[in-house]
Amino acid sequence: MNNKKITRAIAIILAVIMAFSVIYATLSAVGGTASAVSQAQIDALKAAQKKLDDQKRAVQSEINSLKYEQMSAMAKKTVLDNRIALTQEEIENISATIELYYGLIEEKELEVIEAQKREDAQLELYKRRVRDMEENGAVSYIAVIFEAASFSDLLARIDFVSDIMKSDEAAYQDLVEAKLETVAAKEALEQAVAEQELEREALILKQAELEEQVAESLLILEELQNDIDTRNEMWAAIDAERDVLQEQIRQKTQELKEQEEAAARNGTSSTAVNGTGTLRWPAVSTVVTSPYGTRMHPIYNELRTHLGIDVRASYGSNIYAADGGKILTATYSSSYGNYVVISHGTNGMTTLYAHMSKLNVKQGDSVSKGDIVGFAGSTGASTATHLHFEVSVDGARQNPLNYYSSSSYTMK
Repeated sequence: MNNKKITRAIAIILAVIMAFSVIYATLSAVGGTASAVSQAQIDALKAAQKKLDDQKRAVQSEINSLKYEQMSAMAKKTVLDNRIALTQEEIENISATIELYYGLIEEKELEVIEAQKREDAQLELYKRRVRDMEENGAVSYIAVIFEAASFSDLLARIDFVSDIMKSDEAAYQDLVEAKLETVAAKEALEQAVAEQELEREALILKQAELEEQVAESLLILEELQNDIDTRNEMWAAIDAERDVLQEQIRQKTQELKEQEEAAARNGTSSTAVNGTGTLRWPAVSTVVTSPYGTRMHPIYNELRTHLGIDVRASYGSNIYAADGGKILTATYSSSYGNYVVISHGTNGMTTLYAHMSKLNVKQGDSVSKGDIVGFAGSTGASTATHLHFEVSVDGARQNPLNYYSSSSYTMK
């Protein structure tokens, strides 16, 4: 009976030692290498986030400066559009980080399951050994030695007992290590979940920040309605810029057409992506808020010629290529904001998509009908989120609605 009490006491002491060992290891534990790739990707995104933060601070310093106050309205809006673009990149960065955390959390959950299995198996082995100790009595080691028949037998028995004690110690150490693995895996899982939640909170804040920045950007042009001289001056500048851009589009279209004709004459392979000649609707919404032709301008409150159509669009919604072709232009201008021009081949047709929040293509890309070329926004000379859509043939603008049946759109 006394032997059994001694055995229980030893087992309790071992358990206490194991508990302290677990606590110490928990404080110093680090994650394994199973998810090194995912963690590296997360670290890269966080490094990119820091660069975006630096760029945002630079833009905000410009906004806070006296130089900004002396800028024209359109110059101010260009700065604000730049800040919006950086905020959008931050949102995409955070969203990508959150997605990576889903994979990391899944990996950590599997690690916890496997670590728990190993711990349970090792614990069962350890329990079995403790039961053996309790049944045989802790004093059995001494009895084995004193039952030796000779000195050589004694030495052999001492070696045997030593091996048993080493085995007991190894079983205990294996259990401690298995427990530490489980604790470390659970801690890594909890950390990944907590970090993902922080990214979710950051995403909510950035989305609210984006909404405020878009509203501030739109307010600049709305305020021009009360300043006739400034708005007329600005309209003249925008009109001149659009004429220059249209001439560039005409020249690029002509150059592309001549290149393809030369390729055809020489029998060389053509790189042209010719459109079908029929156009699909370029936005998610089919509501036309402003038609082609003479209209009351929303910023200047004067009758002006509208060289395209405006289509209602929610912020960030997809903008589609109306037909297949090659990207002639994908850039930013103070009038069109983020815009794309597509050449649809030897028929001389081009389409233009303006005021987008973000571009999804670059100059020289080939696109098919229905490909996403960007996302709706209100960059440039715009007072609300929408798509400004133009169609030109050999450099001359056309009414885009002539290429669609009346049932494919709705006039506001």
